[in-house]
Amino acid sequence: MSTETPRILVVEDEESFVDALAIGLKREGFEVDVAMDGIEAMSIFESVKPDLILLDVMLPKLSGIDVCRRIRLHSNVPIIMVTAKSTELDTVVGLEVGADDYVSKPYRLRELVARIRAVIRRKVADEGANGEKTKVLKTGEVELNLDTYTVIVKGNSVKLPLKEFELLETLLLNAGKVVTRDMLIDTVWGGDYVGDTKTLDVHIKRLRNKIEVNPAVPELITTVRGVGYKFEVKRD
Repeated sequence: MSTETPRILVVEDEESFVDALAIGLKREGFEVDVAMDGIEAMSIFESVKPDLILLDVMLPKLSGIDVCRRIRLHSNVPIIMVTAKSTELDTVVGLEVGADDYVSKPYRLRELVARIRAVIRRKVADEGANGEKTKVLKTGEVELNLDTYTVIVKGNSVKLPLKEFELLETLLLNAGKVVTRDMLIDTVWGGDYVGDTKTLDVHIKRLRNKIEVNPAVPELITTVRGVGYKFEVKRD
Protein backbone atom coordinates (compact mmCIF):
# COMPACT_ATOMS: atom_id res chain seq x y z
CA MET A 1 0.00 0.00 0.00
CA SER A 2 1.27 3.46 -0.89
CA THR A 3 1.69 5.65 2.18
CA GLU A 4 2.43 8.86 0.24
CA THR A 5 -0.41 8.95 -2.28
CA PRO A 6 -3.16 6.47 -1.41
CA ARG A 7 -5.27 5.38 -4.35
CA ILE A 8 -9.03 5.28 -3.91
CA LEU A 9 -11.52 3.57 -6.17
CA VAL A 10 -14.81 5.50 -6.02
CA VAL A 11 -17.76 3.42 -7.20
CA GLU A 12 -20.73 5.73 -7.75
CA ASP A 13 -23.29 6.04 -10.56
CA GLU A 14 -24.46 9.62 -9.93
CA GLU A 15 -22.23 11.55 -12.34
CA SER A 16 -22.77 15.01 -10.87
CA PHE A 17 -22.07 13.71 -7.37
CA VAL A 18 -19.01 11.67 -8.25
CA ASP A 19 -17.36 14.52 -10.16
CA ALA A 20 -17.45 16.79 -7.12
CA LEU A 21 -16.35 13.96 -4.83
CA ALA A 22 -13.37 13.08 -7.04
CA ILE A 23 -12.25 16.71 -7.10
CA GLY A 24 -12.55 16.95 -3.31
CA LEU A 25 -10.58 13.77 -2.70
CA LYS A 26 -7.84 14.82 -5.12
CA ARG A 27 -7.53 18.12 -3.26
CA GLU A 28 -7.02 16.10 -0.08
CA GLY A 29 -4.06 14.33 -1.67
CA PHE A 30 -5.57 11.09 -2.94
CA GLU A 31 -5.35 9.50 -6.35
CA VAL A 32 -8.85 8.71 -7.56
CA ASP A 33 -10.23 6.16 -10.00
CA VAL A 34 -13.95 6.13 -10.76
CA ALA A 35 -16.30 3.30 -11.72
CA MET A 36 -19.92 4.01 -12.65
CA ASP A 37 -21.34 0.51 -12.16
CA GLY A 38 -20.55 -2.74 -10.39
CA ILE A 39 -19.07 -4.55 -13.39
CA GLU A 40 -16.74 -1.66 -14.16
CA ALA A 41 -15.76 -1.55 -10.48
CA MET A 42 -14.59 -5.17 -10.58
CA SER A 43 -12.57 -4.53 -13.75
CA ILE A 44 -10.87 -1.39 -12.41
CA PHE A 45 -10.21 -3.05 -9.05
CA GLU A 46 -8.31 -5.86 -10.73
CA SER A 47 -6.24 -3.49 -12.85
CA VAL A 48 -5.30 -0.69 -10.43
CA LYS A 49 -5.23 -2.47 -7.02
CA PRO A 50 -6.54 0.52 -5.00
CA ASP A 51 -5.64 1.16 -1.36
CA LEU A 52 -9.31 1.67 -0.46
CA ILE A 53 -12.71 1.35 -2.13
CA LEU A 54 -15.54 3.81 -1.55
CA LEU A 55 -18.48 1.70 -2.66
CA ASP A 56 -22.07 2.84 -3.18
CA VAL A 57 -24.69 0.24 -2.30
CA MET A 58 -27.08 1.08 -5.13
CA LEU A 59 -25.34 0.46 -8.46
CA PRO A 60 -26.42 -0.64 -11.94
CA LYS A 61 -25.41 -4.03 -13.40
CA LEU A 62 -23.99 -5.34 -10.10
CA SER A 63 -24.94 -4.02 -6.66
CA GLY A 64 -22.42 -2.68 -4.19
CA ILE A 65 -23.24 -5.58 -1.87
CA ASP A 66 -22.37 -8.08 -4.60
CA VAL A 67 -19.19 -6.18 -5.51
CA CYS A 68 -18.10 -6.27 -1.87
CA ARG A 69 -18.89 -9.97 -1.59
CA ARG A 70 -16.86 -10.81 -4.72
CA ILE A 71 -13.86 -8.73 -3.68
CA ARG A 72 -13.82 -10.34 -0.25
CA LEU A 73 -13.36 -13.74 -1.82
CA HIS A 74 -9.72 -12.89 -2.54
CA SER A 75 -8.82 -9.48 -1.07
CA ASN A 76 -8.81 -7.67 2.27
CA VAL A 77 -8.61 -4.20 0.71
CA PRO A 78 -10.44 -1.72 2.98
CA ILE A 79 -14.00 -1.03 1.81
CA ILE A 80 -16.24 1.82 2.97
CA MET A 81 -19.86 1.38 1.92
CA VAL A 82 -22.02 4.38 1.01
CA THR A 83 -25.80 4.29 1.39
CA ALA A 84 -28.46 6.89 0.67
CA LYS A 85 -31.12 5.03 2.63
CA SER A 86 -32.26 6.08 6.07
CA THR A 87 -32.82 2.49 7.26
CA GLU A 88 -30.09 0.33 8.78
CA LEU A 89 -30.65 -2.61 6.43
CA ASP A 90 -28.03 -1.70 3.82
CA THR A 91 -25.54 -0.84 6.53
CA VAL A 92 -25.92 -4.17 8.29
CA VAL A 93 -25.88 -6.21 5.09
CA GLY A 94 -22.82 -4.32 3.83
CA LEU A 95 -20.90 -4.98 7.02
CA GLU A 96 -21.95 -8.61 7.06
CA VAL A 97 -20.49 -9.25 3.60
CA GLY A 98 -17.15 -7.73 4.54
CA ALA A 99 -17.22 -3.92 4.47
CA ASP A 100 -14.95 -2.23 7.02
CA ASP A 101 -17.07 0.86 7.59
CA TYR A 102 -19.98 2.81 6.15
CA VAL A 103 -21.17 6.38 5.59
CA SER A 104 -24.69 7.57 4.83
CA LYS A 105 -25.59 10.25 2.30
CA PRO A 106 -25.56 13.13 2.66
CA TYR A 107 -22.19 13.30 4.37
CA ARG A 108 -19.51 15.94 4.75
CA LEU A 109 -16.26 15.55 2.86
CA ARG A 110 -14.35 16.21 6.08
CA GLU A 111 -16.03 13.26 7.81
CA LEU A 112 -15.42 10.99 4.83
CA VAL A 113 -11.75 11.94 4.59
CA ALA A 114 -11.30 11.33 8.32
CA ARG A 115 -12.68 7.82 7.96
CA ILE A 116 -10.60 7.10 4.87
CA ARG A 117 -7.38 8.22 6.54
CA ALA A 118 -8.11 6.26 9.71
CA VAL A 119 -8.69 3.05 7.74
CA ILE A 120 -5.58 3.56 5.61
CA ARG A 121 -3.38 4.35 8.63
CA ARG A 122 -4.52 1.16 10.29
CA LYS A 123 -3.83 -0.87 7.16
CA VAL A 124 -0.34 0.62 6.78
CA ALA A 125 0.42 -0.07 10.44
CA ASP A 126 -0.61 -3.69 10.04
CA GLU A 127 1.51 -4.12 6.91
CA GLY A 128 4.49 -2.55 8.65
CA ALA A 129 4.30 -4.79 11.71
CA ASN A 130 7.51 -6.74 12.25
CA GLY A 131 8.88 -9.50 14.41
CA GLU A 132 8.02 -7.68 17.62
CA LYS A 133 4.57 -9.29 17.41
CA THR A 134 3.79 -12.83 18.39
CA LYS A 135 3.50 -14.69 15.11
CA VAL A 136 0.87 -17.26 16.13
CA LEU A 137 -1.91 -16.81 18.66
CA LYS A 138 -3.69 -19.94 19.84
CA THR A 139 -6.42 -20.39 22.39
CA GLY A 140 -8.21 -23.70 22.56
CA GLU A 141 -9.05 -24.79 19.03
CA VAL A 142 -8.67 -21.33 17.50
CA GLU A 143 -5.32 -20.45 15.92
CA LEU A 144 -4.44 -17.13 14.27
CA ASN A 145 -1.26 -16.62 12.24
CA LEU A 146 -0.07 -13.01 11.95
CA ASP A 147 2.42 -13.76 9.17
CA THR A 148 -0.01 -15.39 6.78
CA TYR A 149 -3.22 -13.72 7.98
CA THR A 150 -4.85 -17.11 8.32
CA VAL A 151 -7.19 -18.51 10.95
CA ILE A 152 -7.73 -22.17 11.80
CA VAL A 153 -10.73 -23.29 13.86
CA LYS A 154 -10.92 -26.96 14.85
CA GLY A 155 -8.50 -27.81 12.07
CA ASN A 156 -10.46 -25.98 9.39
CA SER A 157 -9.33 -22.81 7.62
CA VAL A 158 -11.62 -19.81 8.15
CA LYS A 159 -11.40 -16.84 5.81
CA LEU A 160 -11.73 -13.48 7.58
CA PRO A 161 -11.64 -9.97 6.13
CA LEU A 162 -9.24 -7.51 7.74
CA LYS A 163 -11.44 -6.04 10.47
CA GLU A 164 -12.71 -9.40 11.67
CA PHE A 165 -9.13 -10.68 11.73
CA GLU A 166 -8.03 -7.68 13.80
CA LEU A 167 -10.94 -8.11 16.21
CA LEU A 168 -10.07 -11.76 16.72
CA GLU A 169 -6.40 -10.86 17.16
CA THR A 170 -7.23 -8.31 19.87
CA LEU A 171 -9.54 -10.74 21.67
CA LEU A 172 -6.99 -13.57 21.53
CA LEU A 173 -4.23 -11.30 22.81
CA ASN A 174 -6.48 -10.67 25.81
CA ALA A 175 -7.97 -14.18 26.08
CA GLY A 176 -9.76 -14.68 29.36
CA LYS A 177 -10.02 -10.93 29.94
CA VAL A 178 -12.82 -8.49 29.20
CA VAL A 179 -11.95 -6.11 26.36
CA THR A 180 -13.99 -2.93 26.50
CA ARG A 181 -15.91 -1.69 23.50
CA ASP A 182 -13.81 1.49 23.46
CA MET A 183 -10.57 -0.50 23.42
CA LEU A 184 -11.78 -2.67 20.55
CA ILE A 185 -12.85 0.35 18.52
CA ASP A 186 -9.60 2.22 19.23
CA THR A 187 -7.47 -0.82 18.37
CA VAL A 188 -9.27 -1.90 15.21
CA TRP A 189 -10.65 1.36 13.79
CA GLY A 190 -8.28 3.89 15.38
CA GLY A 191 -8.65 6.51 18.09
CA ASP A 192 -10.05 9.06 15.65
CA TYR A 193 -12.89 6.81 14.48
CA VAL A 194 -16.01 8.91 13.92
CA GLY A 195 -18.64 6.20 13.45
CA ASP A 196 -20.90 4.56 16.03
CA THR A 197 -20.60 1.34 18.00
CA LYS A 198 -23.05 -0.48 15.73
CA THR A 199 -20.14 -1.21 13.41
CA LEU A 200 -18.38 -3.12 16.20
CA ASP A 201 -21.50 -5.14 17.03
CA VAL A 202 -22.03 -6.18 13.41
CA HIS A 203 -18.40 -7.27 13.05
CA ILE A 204 -18.62 -9.30 16.28
CA LYS A 205 -21.79 -10.97 14.99
CA ARG A 206 -20.09 -11.75 11.68
CA LEU A 207 -17.03 -13.16 13.46
CA ARG A 208 -19.20 -15.37 15.67
CA ASN A 209 -20.96 -16.74 12.60
CA LYS A 210 -17.61 -18.02 11.35
CA ILE A 211 -15.99 -19.45 14.47
CA GLU A 212 -18.78 -20.43 16.85
CA VAL A 213 -20.53 -23.81 16.76
CA ASN A 214 -23.81 -22.03 17.55
CA PRO A 215 -23.50 -18.27 16.93
CA ALA A 216 -26.86 -17.68 18.65
CA VAL A 217 -25.36 -19.09 21.87
CA PRO A 218 -21.69 -18.06 21.66
CA GLU A 219 -19.20 -19.96 23.78
CA LEU A 220 -15.97 -18.41 22.48
CA ILE A 221 -16.75 -14.70 22.17
CA THR A 222 -19.08 -13.77 25.00
CA THR A 223 -20.73 -10.46 25.75
CA VAL A 224 -20.11 -8.69 29.03
CA ARG A 225 -23.11 -6.40 29.12
CA GLY A 226 -22.36 -2.74 29.47
CA VAL A 227 -18.61 -3.33 29.16
CA GLY A 228 -17.48 -5.24 26.07
CA TYR A 229 -16.51 -8.74 24.95
CA LYS A 230 -14.32 -11.60 26.14
CA PHE A 231 -12.69 -14.56 24.42
CA GLU A 232 -13.34 -17.44 26.78
CA VAL A 233 -10.54 -19.75 27.90
CA LYS A 234 -11.91 -23.16 28.79
CA ARG A 235 -10.34 -24.83 31.82
CA ASP A 236 -9.85 -28.57 31.74
